[in-house]
Amino acid sequence: MLRRHGPAHDPPHPGTRQPPGEPSAAHRDGGPDARCIHAPRTSFFPSLAATLNHLLAVDEYYIGSLHADPALPAEYGRFEPADDVATLAARQRTSDERLIAWCDRLDAAGCAAEIAMDRGNGKVQHDLAAHVLSHLFMHQIHHRGQAHAMLSSTAVEPPQLDEFLMPSDAPYRVADMAALGWTEAATYGAPPGA
Repeated sequence: MLRRHGPAHDPPHPGTRQPPGEPSAAHRDGGPDARCIHAPRTSFFPSLAATLNHLLAVDEYYIGSLHADPALPAEYGRFEPADDVATLAARQRTSDERLIAWCDRLDAAGCAAEIAMDRGNGKVQHDLAAHVLSHLFMHQIHHRGQAHAMLSSTAVEPPQLDEFLMPSDAPYRVADMAALGWTEAATYGAPPGA
């Protein structure tokens, strides 16, 4: 796989293993979902599966760093790409929920806490939690945007991504919020003027 980021920017993974995000050859043509997510697409990674598995692997690395999980380079190296939509969605949801729980406990001191990111081979990178979160969110937005664009060339309608930040956009995300099990009040607080 062609990698555009250097080792100082990517979580480590051994060069002898299949890189995170690469689907196994046995599952590239395993049914309608498999054909859709493993079909060649134009983007940084060559398929939806490769893009979304890369996103999950990197999410798990940085979220693990925030939690000070031990042995992160080894865990990252053992990452097994999901070969089907259901497995990938369940694993991403678990990762997202772990990040949300971490952020729910976050305060100003937590934002200023130093996070150690073990890059393997004795290299440990140190950054503030606020910077790690900014990097993680940018990475998520970048690759989720690519997945959104790739979905546009399939029979699967891409989800709306534009109406999540302003409380006044609530009418446009009713179905999305219900699917997530979230409420407007719990997510955004009381509406202005209430």
